[in-house]
Parts: sequence; structure tokens; C-alpha cells
Amino acid sequence: MMPIAITSLAAALYAAAAIRVKRRRGTFQAARAASFGVGVAVLLIATLAPLEGSFKAHMTQHLLIGDLAPLFVVLGLTGPLLRPALALRPVRALRVLAHPLVALPLWAVDLCAWHLSAPFDAAIRHESLHTLQHLCFFTCGALLWAALLELLPGPRWFRTPQRLGYLGVMWLVSLSLSQVFLWSTHPYYTYGSVGDQRAGGGIMLLEGSAVMLGVLVWILWCALRSGPAEDADVVPLALEVGDRGADALHLG
Repeated sequence: MMPIAITSLAAALYAAAAIRVKRRRGTFQAARAASFGVGVAVLLIATLAPLEGSFKAHMTQHLLIGDLAPLFVVLGLTGPLLRPALALRPVRALRVLAHPLVALPLWAVDLCAWHLSAPFDAAIRHESLHTLQHLCFFTCGALLWAALLELLPGPRWFRTPQRLGYLGVMWLVSLSLSQVFLWSTHPYYTYGSVGDQRAGGGIMLLEGSAVMLGVLVWILWCALRSGPAEDADVVPLALEVGDRGADALHLG
């Protein structure tokens, strides 16, 4: 019941924020609300569906929680939606976590650390630790996408070439971890099946490559549409140019 309660609260807060923005601005993009809804639905499916009976199923669950759900949720957010939260000093202090040079290594360490044998098996055995694992996956995934898509404006130097490099590092981390599973010769976890482990690595490779390719195409399309003179102001996916208000302070 906990996932349902959390996602219901998130949906209610989002609806209230969207209504506030629409009243002030006279409009709110339905596509953003749809994206947020898809993210919440993916998160619910991943946490409630029986996706823990094998390593490949468990890997599918981790990718839904740590990659796809955060991506859609971030795409559904804007600066104005987050303005009430950003007005809180503790939240503003945490904005540094969405800096590209913080979010990327934080995500990489989190992803790799939880897939070490000891913490992975411990999460399977202990429900509270399993919940913490999923929370870490989603939070680090959201910070990762927020930094790349500039949910809030990032550093002035973080332009299209840097975004492409950022995306490339993401893909290399995902690729490297998937290869560990694809070429494994013995079981790493209590599931005890090398074939199952390799299948999980294949799922990770295919999902990661597909998502990275899609985001790559979008970033290049936005850059070409804007032109080199406007590259500094290109916001690939998540933040509209009109959303750059008083809350849109650069991170450095």
C-alpha cells in the first residue's frame, strides 16, 4: 500500500501545482501532465507487479524505477510547478544535487553499488532495505535526468557538446554494467542462474541503448532547430524558455 499512498500524494500535489500555474499563466501543457502521469504509472507497475522472481525480472523492475519512471516524471515538471518547493531553504540547498558534475557520478555510484553481490542480496532478503534501494534508484535517476534536461537551468558551460558528453558517460556506465552480466561465468546473486543473469544484462543493454538513442536524437534536433548562436539557451526537453523566471538561477 505504501507505493500507492506515495504516488497518490505526488499526483495530488502535482495537480494542485498545475492548477496554480494555469490560473496564473492562463495555460498549462497537457503533454507535461500526461508525461507525469505516465511516470507515476510506470512507477506503480514496477513496484506492484510481480517482477522479482528472477534476475531478469528484477532488472526490468530496476530499469523501470531508476530510468524510465524518473525520465517521464522529470519531463512532466517545470520551474513554475516547482516554485513553492524551491521557496523552501532546505530544498534550495539540495539543488546542488542536480548539478551535472554531482548528479552523474551520484547516479553511477548508486547504480553500481546496489548491484554488488552483498547489497543486492541483502535488499532481496530485507524489505526495508529493498524499499531504500528503490528509493535510491528513483531519486538518483530523477537527479540525473533533471541535470541533463535542465529542469532548472544548470551551469552556463553546460551546452550541447557537454550534454552529449554527459549522455555518453551515462551510456558507458550502463553498457559496462550490462557487460558484466552478459559475460558472467558464474552467478553473482542468490538467484543462482547464469543464463538468467545474462538475460538481465541483455535487457539492461537494450533498454539503456534505446533510451540513450532517443534522448540523443532529441538533443541534436533541439540544437539544430535553435542554431549555434542560441545553443547556450537550448533547453532540450524539460524546461520551456518561458519558464525561466525568478527561480531560474544558474548553478554555476
